[in-house]
Parts: sequence; structure tokens; C-alpha cells
Amino acid sequence: MPSKNSSEYRTIGVVGVGSFGTAIANMLAEKNLVKVFARKEEVVEEINSVHTAQGKELNPRIVATGNPEEICQQCDILFFMVPSSGFQDVVRTFAPFLFPYHLIIHGTKGLCLNLSPGETLETVTKIRRSQILTMSEVILKETVAVRVGCLAGPNLSKELLQGQPAATVIASKYNEVILEGQRLLRSEKFQVYGNSDIIGVELSGVLKNIIAIAAGALAGLGLGENAKGLLISRGMVEMVHLSNALGGSVRSVIGLAGIGDLVATCNSVHSRNFTVGYRLAKGDSLGTIMADMDEVAEGVNTIRIIKAFLETTDLRAPITENLHRVLFGDLEIEEALQFLMKYPFNVDVDFV
Repeated sequence: MPSKNSSEYRTIGVVGVGSFGTAIANMLAEKNLVKVFARKEEVVEEINSVHTAQGKELNPRIVATGNPEEICQQCDILFFMVPSSGFQDVVRTFAPFLFPYHLIIHGTKGLCLNLSPGETLETVTKIRRSQILTMSEVILKETVAVRVGCLAGPNLSKELLQGQPAATVIASKYNEVILEGQRLLRSEKFQVYGNSDIIGVELSGVLKNIIAIAAGALAGLGLGENAKGLLISRGMVEMVHLSNALGGSVRSVIGLAGIGDLVATCNSVHSRNFTVGYRLAKGDSLGTIMADMDEVAEGVNTIRIIKAFLETTDLRAPITENLHRVLFGDLEIEEALQFLMKYPFNVDVDFV
């Protein structure tokens, strides 16, 4: 019989019930009781009354609350699954109720900014690394939590909700966080790997979204698999150099959270970032695309942040730079892709 301290007796908390949060909550509920946090009262009522979240079916072992104090009191393990645009605000809402004993794993593939009062991403043109926060850095900055990890990999929500086989990486400086994440999530259909380079894993999940937008544009223009192979391979090289500059390792980029997630996202019509690129190539404006999407395409914000970061380095990132001109300048997507085809790369691989 398991001891009282084992995960079998715990209620696991999930903050956020978007597509990914719902998928993770269902997976956790296979072995545990799960309490999810939702800000909207109608979503909490829907979950508790009919066991669905915005139409997506939920395991009956999942209950919901809109009270952050309640979920923090009942759960010593929390999975934060909210978009990066609202991540810092949500963490600040939870901060008064979090203690060092809480173990937090997030699944958000985005970046936040640590800017001076009055500054915004729209008003700054240069951003230093010290002004960029990964999600784990947000948690450590805003709360007293210590044992922090992230979950990243080729985890398209629609496939996870369908129970299709997949794998992920739990990254943390603390082996206890990795082992706990593996114990809670690993199943016959879901493999969970560990990695101690949390910054590198977070950056891999963030940077691949940029390349996914470009892959969607390729598809939208009707270009072939050869061009996609070129984009993915050059995209991986760009990810390696950007990750290194931001404090991540090469090993994480060429692992499941990097190249694994990159391949999945660059080949899936279910990817929000792929969809942005596809629709841009079909002639839709960025404003129209973003207004139509139910959930955030993290790659758009990431391109803005990385472009501003590049202004403080001597690093070149041609895919990111050209996509920035497409999204926020006057460059046509066809011109950007032609430029990339002609970009003077002298060597194939220059990081090993």
C-alpha cells in the first residue's frame, strides 16, 4: 500500500483550462484527483456540472475552482498552463498563497519582459537578456516557490486529447521535480524524459514557434517538402545560436523539446503558429488572423522580443529578422522566403 505522502493520495492542481491545460488535466486524472483553476465562473460551473471545459470532455475526477487560495491550500503540486501574455499576472495572483513547499511545473512556451515602468514591447527597440524572463524565471521572481520545472515537447493538444501516443520533457534543476513529473504523467501512451537544463528546454519550446510560422507560410504558398526540409534544418541552426546567446544548451535544442517539437509543429495544421504563417501566405492580415484565433499564437510575440534582443548582440537570425519585417513591416511573405533561399550560409552545421 502506498504511503500517505505518495502522489496517489494527492490532489494535483492545474492552473488554466485552455486546450493544453485540459489535455494535461485529463492525463493527470488517470492516476490522481485533479483540481483545476479557471477565472471565469461559467467555466467553473461547466466543469463541475457537466465535466466539460469549453466543450472539451473532462475526466469526472476533475473539479474546478475560481479561488487561487483554495487550490494552493489543497494542492502542493501545481501545473501552470496559461498563455505567456497573461502568465505574469496569473503568477502574481497566486503568489500570496504559494509557499516554498509547493512544486510548480509550467507548460507555457513563451517569454515575458522585465521592463522599466512605462516601457512596453511596442516602445522599446532594444532588449537585453536581463530584461527577458522565461516562465520559470517569472515564477522564481514573483513567488517564494523554489522547486520549479517546465514541461515541453511535441505535445499538440488535439492529439493528446484524443489519447494518441506522445512524449514530453520535464526540465528542472531539481531532480525531485523531474521524478515527480514523470511519476504523475508517464503512461503507456505518454513517455516523459528528464533534463536538468530548464532554460534550454524553455527556450527550445519558445524559439521553435518562430520557425513554425515560417513553415506555415511555406505550406500556404504551396512550396514542397524540399523547401520545408531546408527551413527546418536552418531553423534548428538558428535556434541553437539564439538559445546559446540566451543561456541554453545545444543539447536541449537537438532533443525532444527542440528538434522533436520543431518537426511536429512545422508539419501540423493543428499548430496555432503554423496557422498564422499559412494564413499570412494566403493574404490575410496579422490583425485579422489574431482576432480570429481562440488561443494565442506565442510565436508572434516571440519574434518581436527576439528581434529587439538581436539589436543588443552581433548575432544574425535571418528567419526571425525576415519574419519580423513581414509581421510588423512592409516585406511580403514571398520576398522573405526568396531572401532566405538566397541567404549566404557558408557551412551546413557550425555548432558542433
